[in-house]
Amino acid sequence: MVTIATFNEPAKAKQLKERFQQAGLRADVHNERHLQQVAFMSKPLANVKVKVEEKDFEEAQHLMVEWEATDPDISAALIRCPQCGSSNIEYPQMTRKFLTPAIASILFALKIFPKGFYCHNCHFTWTNEPEGQISRLWHMIFPGTNPYREE
Repeated sequence: MVTIATFNEPAKAKQLKERFQQAGLRADVHNERHLQQVAFMSKPLANVKVKVEEKDFEEAQHLMVEWEATDPDISAALIRCPQCGSSNIEYPQMTRKFLTPAIASILFALKIFPKGFYCHNCHFTWTNEPEGQISRLWHMIFPGTNPYREE
Protein backbone atom coordinates (compact mmCIF):
# COMPACT_ATOMS: atom_id res chain seq x y z
CA MET A 1 0.00 0.00 0.00
CA VAL A 2 1.14 3.56 -0.69
CA THR A 3 0.50 6.80 1.17
CA ILE A 4 -2.09 9.06 -0.44
CA ALA A 5 -2.63 11.49 2.46
CA THR A 6 -1.02 12.50 5.76
CA PHE A 7 -2.81 14.16 8.69
CA ASN A 8 -2.18 15.26 12.26
CA GLU A 9 -5.63 14.08 13.39
CA PRO A 10 -6.90 10.48 13.21
CA ALA A 11 -10.52 11.61 12.76
CA LYS A 12 -9.74 13.37 9.46
CA ALA A 13 -7.87 10.32 8.19
CA LYS A 14 -10.78 8.04 9.08
CA GLN A 15 -13.19 10.32 7.20
CA LEU A 16 -10.99 10.16 4.10
CA LYS A 17 -10.66 6.37 4.40
CA GLU A 18 -14.46 6.08 4.48
CA ARG A 19 -14.77 8.28 1.38
CA PHE A 20 -12.30 6.07 -0.49
CA GLN A 21 -14.24 2.98 0.57
CA GLN A 22 -17.50 4.55 -0.61
CA ALA A 23 -15.79 5.17 -3.95
CA GLY A 24 -14.91 1.46 -4.14
CA LEU A 25 -11.21 1.71 -3.22
CA ARG A 26 -9.53 -0.23 -0.43
CA ALA A 27 -7.91 2.16 2.05
CA ASP A 28 -6.25 1.80 5.46
CA VAL A 29 -5.23 4.23 8.17
CA HIS A 30 -1.79 3.89 9.77
CA ASN A 31 -1.29 5.81 12.99
CA GLU A 32 2.27 6.44 14.25
CA ARG A 33 1.18 8.63 17.18
CA HIS A 34 2.51 6.25 19.85
CA LEU A 35 5.83 5.74 18.02
CA GLN A 36 6.40 9.49 17.77
CA GLN A 37 5.53 10.09 21.44
CA VAL A 38 7.69 7.28 22.80
CA ALA A 39 10.58 6.69 20.39
CA PHE A 40 11.06 10.28 19.21
CA MET A 41 9.85 12.07 22.37
CA SER A 42 7.93 14.53 20.26
CA LYS A 43 4.50 15.99 19.89
CA PRO A 44 2.87 13.84 17.20
CA LEU A 45 2.73 15.60 13.83
CA ALA A 46 2.10 14.13 10.39
CA ASN A 47 1.50 10.85 12.18
CA VAL A 48 -1.69 9.54 10.58
CA LYS A 49 -1.42 8.21 7.03
CA VAL A 50 -4.13 7.07 4.67
CA LYS A 51 -2.85 4.36 2.35
CA VAL A 52 -4.37 2.86 -0.77
CA GLU A 53 -3.46 -0.10 -2.96
CA GLU A 54 -0.69 0.74 -5.42
CA LYS A 55 -2.92 -0.25 -8.37
CA ASP A 56 -5.57 2.28 -7.18
CA PHE A 57 -3.16 5.15 -6.51
CA GLU A 58 -3.83 7.10 -9.71
CA GLU A 59 -7.60 6.89 -9.26
CA ALA A 60 -7.22 7.90 -5.60
CA GLN A 61 -5.15 10.92 -6.64
CA HIS A 62 -7.89 12.07 -9.03
CA LEU A 63 -10.47 11.70 -6.26
CA MET A 64 -8.23 13.66 -3.85
CA VAL A 65 -7.96 16.58 -6.29
CA GLU A 66 -11.74 16.61 -6.68
CA TRP A 67 -12.42 16.34 -2.93
CA GLU A 68 -9.84 18.97 -1.98
CA ALA A 69 -11.51 21.44 -4.35
CA THR A 70 -14.99 20.82 -2.91
CA ASP A 71 -14.29 20.00 0.77
CA PRO A 72 -12.32 22.62 2.74
CA ASP A 73 -12.03 20.24 5.73
CA ILE A 74 -9.85 17.86 3.74
CA SER A 75 -7.62 20.52 2.18
CA ALA A 76 -7.15 22.32 5.53
CA ALA A 77 -6.23 19.16 7.43
CA LEU A 78 -3.89 17.62 4.82
CA ILE A 79 -0.16 18.02 5.32
CA ARG A 80 1.75 18.54 2.10
CA CYS A 81 5.34 19.15 1.10
CA PRO A 82 5.81 22.88 0.40
CA GLN A 83 8.13 22.06 -2.50
CA CYS A 84 6.35 19.32 -4.50
CA GLY A 85 2.88 19.11 -2.91
CA SER A 86 3.19 15.42 -1.98
CA SER A 87 1.48 14.11 1.12
CA ASN A 88 3.99 11.26 1.49
CA ILE A 89 5.89 12.81 4.39
CA GLU A 90 7.41 11.78 7.71
CA TYR A 91 7.95 13.56 11.02
CA PRO A 92 10.51 13.57 12.45
CA GLN A 93 12.72 13.06 9.44
CA MET A 94 14.36 9.82 10.62
CA THR A 95 13.91 6.25 9.53
CA ARG A 96 11.89 4.02 11.84
CA LYS A 97 14.36 1.13 11.52
CA PHE A 98 16.89 -0.40 13.92
CA LEU A 99 19.02 1.96 16.06
CA THR A 100 18.47 5.20 14.20
CA PRO A 101 15.32 6.15 16.18
CA ALA A 102 17.13 5.63 19.49
CA ILE A 103 20.10 7.76 18.44
CA ALA A 104 17.85 10.38 16.86
CA SER A 105 15.65 10.64 19.95
CA ILE A 106 18.71 11.46 22.06
CA LEU A 107 19.83 14.15 19.58
CA PHE A 108 16.29 15.56 19.46
CA ALA A 109 15.98 15.59 23.27
CA LEU A 110 19.30 17.41 23.62
CA LYS A 111 18.17 19.86 20.91
CA ILE A 112 21.34 19.11 18.95
CA PHE A 113 19.43 18.02 15.88
CA PRO A 114 16.15 19.76 14.95
CA LYS A 115 13.00 17.76 14.23
CA GLY A 116 11.73 18.32 10.73
CA PHE A 117 9.34 17.05 8.12
CA TYR A 118 10.73 14.90 5.29
CA CYS A 119 9.15 14.41 1.88
CA HIS A 120 9.69 10.93 0.46
CA ASN A 121 8.99 12.12 -3.09
CA CYS A 122 11.37 15.09 -3.52
CA HIS A 123 13.50 14.56 -0.36
CA PHE A 124 12.84 18.12 0.85
CA THR A 125 13.21 18.70 4.60
CA TRP A 126 11.56 21.55 6.50
CA THR A 127 10.61 22.46 10.04
CA ASN A 128 8.13 24.60 11.96
CA GLU A 129 10.36 24.83 15.05
CA PRO A 130 12.45 27.89 15.91
CA GLU A 131 16.15 27.22 15.46
CA GLY A 132 18.02 26.82 18.76
CA GLN A 133 21.59 27.84 19.64
CA ILE A 134 23.03 24.30 19.53
CA SER A 135 21.22 23.67 16.26
CA ARG A 136 22.85 26.76 14.69
CA LEU A 137 26.27 25.46 15.80
CA TRP A 138 25.45 22.02 14.30
CA HIS A 139 24.61 23.62 10.96
CA MET A 140 27.79 25.71 10.97
CA ILE A 141 29.81 22.49 11.33
CA PHE A 142 27.63 20.53 8.85
CA PRO A 143 26.40 23.20 6.38
CA GLY A 144 24.36 20.96 4.07
CA THR A 145 21.97 19.81 6.81
CA ASN A 146 20.02 23.00 7.63
CA PRO A 147 16.24 22.53 7.28
CA TYR A 148 15.71 26.23 8.18
CA ARG A 149 17.29 27.64 5.05
CA GLU A 150 15.24 28.75 2.07
CA GLU A 151 16.23 27.16 -1.23
